[in-house]
Amino acid sequence: MIFIERPETNPFFNIAAEEYVLKYFEEDVLMLWQSEASVVVGKHQNTLKEVNLDFIRQNNVLVIRRISGGGTVYHDLGNLNYTLISTGSSPEKLIDFHKFTAPVRGFLKTLGIQSEFEGKNNMTIKGRKFSGNSAHVFKKRVMHHGTLLFETNLERLEKSILPGGANIRDKAVQSVRATVGNIAEHLPADYSIEQFKNSFKRFLLAYFHISEIRPLSPADKAAINKLADEKYKQWKWNYGYSPAYTFQNEVDGLSLKLAVKNGIIIEVEIDGELGGKMLLQEKLVGLAHHPKEITDLIEAVYSNGDNSLAIKLFGF
Repeated sequence: MIFIERPETNPFFNIAAEEYVLKYFEEDVLMLWQSEASVVVGKHQNTLKEVNLDFIRQNNVLVIRRISGGGTVYHDLGNLNYTLISTGSSPEKLIDFHKFTAPVRGFLKTLGIQSEFEGKNNMTIKGRKFSGNSAHVFKKRVMHHGTLLFETNLERLEKSILPGGANIRDKAVQSVRATVGNIAEHLPADYSIEQFKNSFKRFLLAYFHISEIRPLSPADKAAINKLADEKYKQWKWNYGYSPAYTFQNEVDGLSLKLAVKNGIIIEVEIDGELGGKMLLQEKLVGLAHHPKEITDLIEAVYSNGDNSLAIKLFGF
């Protein structure tokens, strides 16, 4: 096993790096990394149902879909991410969250913190969740990864992943909301996340008997940036990949129902008194369910009048 140094904090690069290392490295790999403010949704989730669009837009919180399943998590520089990629002979036996999280619980114990494994893939301290974990299998390799809330801004976390008021019906995987807490609450006030990261790294190097530490090569970084640009920065992946759903909203006597598949609006129903309704309905079919595209369309349809009501109807 090797340890890869990961100083990058760009969320798109960091999520892309996991997929790249999983698919193109042969060695077992361990990584610790941090990202700037971002919401990371599970592969099989409906992004619009998991995030607070108004809050993330107003606060420049990025949204990225990962390749592993599970629920939505929040990243910022007060959170430490832990990724372990390994190879096995039996793909059906690769995922083992108890085994993956054991080093975390062991390390916390050295700091005098008693943590517990709860549910399918979470860790808690005194009943409050500080770590959510997920996994993805690729051929005979598995990527386990998880969050470690150390001194995360919990208010921003809660507001970022609090869904908006619009009604979305689907069969997507839904996040299970939990009371969260930071690891730092159980440590001396002057114990920094850098101290935590460095101590945890030393613990892991010994735990896994790792002797080789190296950074990503320039070629690796170029390939990861390419993957980030072509996939992880794209609306088609982050929002459009969501399972088929219906979107409903009501505003001032108007009601809207959209049927969306692969991120594209395939059916539209608008009930109530709204000028230009028929033209709007016609042009919406085949359009991406995306704030900018819909807002641009509304502005074009209502270029000579007030479009605020129509924009509110779509939840923007």
